[in-house]
Amino acid sequence: MHEIDTVYAAQRGIEGVLKEELLDLSRQSAEEVSLLRYTPAAGSIGTCRYKLRDHQRDDFARCIEVFKTHNVGYFVYIGGNDSMDTVNKIEKFAQQSGLDLIGVGGPKTIDNDVGDSEFKLIDHTPGYGSTAKYWLHAVQYANEENAGSCRADPVLVLQAMGRKIGFIPAAARLADPRREMPLQIYLAESPCSLEQLADNVNDQLKSDGRSIVVISEGFDVGELGILRDSFGHAQFSASQTTVGQFVVNYLNEVGLAAKGSARVNVPGTDQRHSMAYASTVDLEEAYCAGQTAARLAAKGEGGFMATILRNPGDVYSVRYDKVPLEEVANSERTFPRHWIMESGYDVSDDFVRYAKPLVGEGMVSLPMIDGRQRLTRFEPIYASQELAKYVPEADRK
Repeated sequence: MHEIDTVYAAQRGIEGVLKEELLDLSRQSAEEVSLLRYTPAAGSIGTCRYKLRDHQRDDFARCIEVFKTHNVGYFVYIGGNDSMDTVNKIEKFAQQSGLDLIGVGGPKTIDNDVGDSEFKLIDHTPGYGSTAKYWLHAVQYANEENAGSCRADPVLVLQAMGRKIGFIPAAARLADPRREMPLQIYLAESPCSLEQLADNVNDQLKSDGRSIVVISEGFDVGELGILRDSFGHAQFSASQTTVGQFVVNYLNEVGLAAKGSARVNVPGTDQRHSMAYASTVDLEEAYCAGQTAARLAAKGEGGFMATILRNPGDVYSVRYDKVPLEEVANSERTFPRHWIMESGYDVSDDFVRYAKPLVGEGMVSLPMIDGRQRLTRFEPIYASQELAKYVPEADRK
């Protein structure tokens, strides 16, 4: 094992590297560091949507310059496929530039879209279990509301995150594994038209008098004036009209087979920062995955991502390992087609068996003071800025 002296956190990800904004974690109190387990990282350290593209040679050179200046020998980058691509490219550029840099990936994404569709590279990513738990409870509570108000509002549509992959909306089925609710689930991959969706809802209204619809923000309803981030990813909740609202408008226009109207709930970033709904399993696995990444770095094993792999057997357990960054960066996970029911608006028991262990059995116990959650509050202690100010290439006009 190599001895690691100082640990920095790049403020807002790779942007913090480019701007030489390196928060010194080694000089923070142990209490504040320990509270990170219960604190959304976006608040304490920051995140970004900045993509390092191959042609941005100035940005790559700047990263190496910052690393050299501050004697950085290990670079652990946390995120999804694009982040794994970033750390892979930076490590290779560093080696070409004569810097002995160890690059390691730390998996994290609520979409669960990192890796391959056979779950050989990684079984699931930290973050997904907590978002799945959020949706388990959201659908439970929505069902209670809908059952009481259905004479006026027989249809409740809930829009879930996930862009073009269906793991998040699919988690709604965890709220009703015995299929007792009037619940329909539409993934981005669901082979269903808007017209068929309306027919499905009305059929359910005729049989049950009410219907709860969970729909992916990536479900195809046509052009919505979608905004995109720097990675080219659709930002559905920031677009002109949400999928959920579009579907509700359509249902109300074509008419419902019951008295009343359809309504919509469109959760936003609370799907990824509601710590009260965090999965205890997810928190533990995220910690262990980070531990694995740190050990890879300390052993000098660059070019890998820490991974979580499920052990065979009926009792859920996992092991932590490593996979090559290049394999992860160049892979694309899709939601297994055989997990989508033939109807097109539900997911199978196989999916439930896959996802149920990830949400845990109980609720997380959060540190509280005067009725408010105690969150990490780092002191603004940064590495001294030795270099000239730098404007990232993509931000230049």
